[in-house]
Amino acid sequence: MAGIELNSVAFNDGAFIPRRYTRDGEDVSPALSWSGVPDGTSELVLLCEDPDAPTGTFVHWLVTGIDPAGGGVEAGQTPPGGREHTNGYGEPGWGGPQPPAGDTAHRYFFHVYALPEPTGLPDQPTAEDVHAAVDERQLASGTLVGLFHR
Repeated sequence: MAGIELNSVAFNDGAFIPRRYTRDGEDVSPALSWSGVPDGTSELVLLCEDPDAPTGTFVHWLVTGIDPAGGGVEAGQTPPGGREHTNGYGEPGWGGPQPPAGDTAHRYFFHVYALPEPTGLPDQPTAEDVHAAVDERQLASGTLVGLFHR
């Protein structure tokens, strides 16, 4: 399967996410850029999830319907054409990291998936819903991992 290159000017893959992008800071979404979206892509899906959350995988950001011709998103913005869904805090859009104080660093996986058709997700999808919708149908994907602890 082809790969999408996913990057951020805010942090490198495997590095700590600056406080600005967390609930302890300004709680704005980080700027992201991507390349290598294959021909035949109808939409991109962006998912940021924390598999280390004590209650199970926590969704920090889910955006569907992203224009595949766009190459990224600026900090604090919605990707072009995208629809932001409810995050794990019960709010629409980005909800930055806020792991329990004293936990070891949590991992925040930013995924971009290229799909040949719309996802057909329910109104309030979970991380599991997203994975089920994209796993068999994705044309390509890319991942960027950030860390954060308090």
